[in-house]
Amino acid sequence: MATTSTIYGDLSGVEFRTLFSNGKTDGCLVTEPNSLSTPYGTLVPQYEAEDMGRRAVKPMYFYKDGALKSIALQSQTMLETPVGAIPAELVTFHKNGNIKRIFPLDGKLSGFWSWKNEFALATTLTFSSPIGTLATKVIGLQFYESGALKSITLWPDQTLTVKTPMGEITVRKGLAFYESGSIRSFEPLKKIDILTPIGVISSYDNEPNGIHGDINSVQLAEDGSIEALSTVDHAIHVSVLDKEGALFHPGVKNNVCGDERKVSVPMKVRFENRRVIFHDNPAFSFDIKECRFEVRMMDSATKEPAYSCSE
Repeated sequence: MATTSTIYGDLSGVEFRTLFSNGKTDGCLVTEPNSLSTPYGTLVPQYEAEDMGRRAVKPMYFYKDGALKSIALQSQTMLETPVGAIPAELVTFHKNGNIKRIFPLDGKLSGFWSWKNEFALATTLTFSSPIGTLATKVIGLQFYESGALKSITLWPDQTLTVKTPMGEITVRKGLAFYESGSIRSFEPLKKIDILTPIGVISSYDNEPNGIHGDINSVQLAEDGSIEALSTVDHAIHVSVLDKEGALFHPGVKNNVCGDERKVSVPMKVRFENRRVIFHDNPAFSFDIKECRFEVRMMDSATKEPAYSCSE
């Protein structure tokens, strides 16, 4: 085991590979207690797993100038962030030294340690945001290089009721902001009706992608106008003049549990440069002014459009 120097102090018990692309350590793992003096206080890198729920010892990484890129902490440590004091077990940083992401917990999910075990350790955090003070249990927070809050990732079953350009909405999973503070995207808990350039569409994603709240199904422009949404309830018939046109609608798939029930596959509808794009496919892009759009309800039993193209 070796000792190496960083801009935050010396590290002893270095056992992980070190890369010296420019004479600085790009990454290392330590197996002894170390204290690093940082702008956020004294940080102790993880050097041993404390219990069954904690991840195995993780390496810490540096940028080429020696600044911290990411660090897993030996124990949960309170850090002063732009939104207030937040407990952290894992932190990543921007190149300018500002916090990029902060995770209050960094447990290892497995057959013996589920997200519910991890959630039981989570505490309700109170922090500031562009839309006011919020209180909830979070998986993580993300920040812009400037320090502005970029996104909030919520634990399953956690919600926030927030004011949006569509009114007061209860959101799940996540909430994201522009650097200016405007809401960039959110994941609605329940179906909501949104007025779009082609009519009112019910928005809801029954299978939101990903495990973070950085990108959500309802996406807004900085001025608050709708940019994209997902729907399981509406089909849209598109026609040009007297031509027959085409029908775009949500899909269905087999339930992963193996029974006979079907699961809806949301249809993504995006509004971009005065065009409507279905399924995020450029081949299904239509000019709003040149085409006629009819929003049709899907049949709740069969999940087929309530009206056919021939009507």
